[in-house]
Amino acid sequence: MMTKNAFVGNSMVKNFLLAMAILIAGMQEGMAQHMRDRPNTYSDDNGSGETGFKKENLFVGGGLSLGFSGYDFNVGVTPEIGYSLNKYLDAGVVVNINYYSERPDPQLYYNDNTRYRSFNYGAGVFARFWPVRFLFLQVQPEYNIIEYNTKYIPTGETATAQTQAASFLLGVGYGQRFIGQSSYFLSISFDALNNPGSPYRDPYSGVALPVIKAGFDFYLHKKRG
Repeated sequence: MMTKNAFVGNSMVKNFLLAMAILIAGMQEGMAQHMRDRPNTYSDDNGSGETGFKKENLFVGGGLSLGFSGYDFNVGVTPEIGYSLNKYLDAGVVVNINYYSERPDPQLYYNDNTRYRSFNYGAGVFARFWPVRFLFLQVQPEYNIIEYNTKYIPTGETATAQTQAASFLLGVGYGQRFIGQSSYFLSISFDALNNPGSPYRDPYSGVALPVIKAGFDFYLHKKRG
């Protein structure tokens, strides 16, 4: 039987994905119209035959992440700066800011009636491989500092702690990318490391949480049509 919390969690992600699908569809149409007269927007060739560093391949942006289950919630922002090495590969540096909370459970099903909250900050690197124009694979190793706050509901006793943990996100995503112009993406990933201190794992069960991220990037020096 589906619990009320599970129903709320499922409704949350359905609404989130629906909203992002509508937003991405609108952006895709707008970008398609903007690029209609550009015959080769999916290329690392700037038309000059130059090699080496190309300033129009440098981008900034970031994303919003969302993780959830029936009883916990995870949201974060990830500003990033990167470079399109070629038409298949992006790489860069990302800053991670993340908040996690878990509800107390008086039925003692998933925790001992304790409220968990954590705030983490850290940094990492990422690489996105685009085997086709609309699909990418991503790896993102990170190192985070996590501050915890717990409250045991029956007694009101509270405690705080700080830990450090590494994580390694592996994911897949959908997006549109026009080197020298802009890009957007929607992805889902999981932490491949079995580190109990990871912000992407349930602190009680250790289960990896799905991390859904939507983001935008803008190239600093746009190509001229």
